[in-house]
Amino acid sequence: TAGLAAMCQLKAIESGADHIDTAISSFAWGTSHPGTESMVAALKGSEFDTGLDLELLQEIGLYFYAVRKKYHQFESEFTAVDTRVQVNQVPGGMISNLANQLKEQGALNRMSEVLAEIPRVRKDLGYPPLVTPTSQIVGTQAFFNVLAGERYKTITNEVKLYLQGGYGKAPGQVDEKLRRQAIGNEELIDVRPADLLKPEMTKLRADIGALAKSEEDVLTFAMFPDIGRKFLEERAAGTLAPEVLLPIPEAGSVAKAGGEGVPTEFVIDVHGETYRVALT
Repeated sequence: TAGLAAMCQLKAIESGADHIDTAISSFAWGTSHPGTESMVAALKGSEFDTGLDLELLQEIGLYFYAVRKKYHQFESEFTAVDTRVQVNQVPGGMISNLANQLKEQGALNRMSEVLAEIPRVRKDLGYPPLVTPTSQIVGTQAFFNVLAGERYKTITNEVKLYLQGGYGKAPGQVDEKLRRQAIGNEELIDVRPADLLKPEMTKLRADIGALAKSEEDVLTFAMFPDIGRKFLEERAAGTLAPEVLLPIPEAGSVAKAGGEGVPTEFVIDVHGETYRVALT
């Protein structure tokens, strides 16, 4: 996300790394991995030459470029390089989740406010690492703080459990005023949280019943209770269908006002993302 991935990979290779992860250029850069073709070209002729065929890789890249355009409606505007991550420390996957939450509320324009709020929430919670699941806990709370217009007016159940010790001990100092606001007089968990968990598979199997045809189906239901059940119900009824894809906008297509004259609307494609630009 920060734009430093290729440089980091090159230094890792020079330091003895055996493998690096890349992505074909159509799906590379930004919140993704560095482009395969770029890294192959950078290493060509050196002691780290991969021996991979650049022309074949370019053919693969063009194929998946068309695939990406087919699914353009699922693109996010937050997949490009964003140097703000150097300050807010928000990983790319977390930004995607926040974008979806804000989009559902019609508040995508408030992303910068949420990104600014995340470091403050993280400090209040004792600096938990921004990796799953604590990244989602911090991000969702920052989301509510911004949209409510008042910090901690709404405190999520996950934040309450975190402040109670349900995710272990915080790495740093937690804001005690916030902790008391969240959990009141409830006792802190001072044992290994996992030891308090009760076996759930038997209950899950009973709850989902005949809809589950495999252990994977039960796990789908466990992780996504509402969406998972709906998916399994539709599959059983034979009504499961993929989301209808929007047509691919034609590159360079324009809309003209009053027939002849200067075009007032353009469809442009930038790095695989399609934008409609209107002149007013």
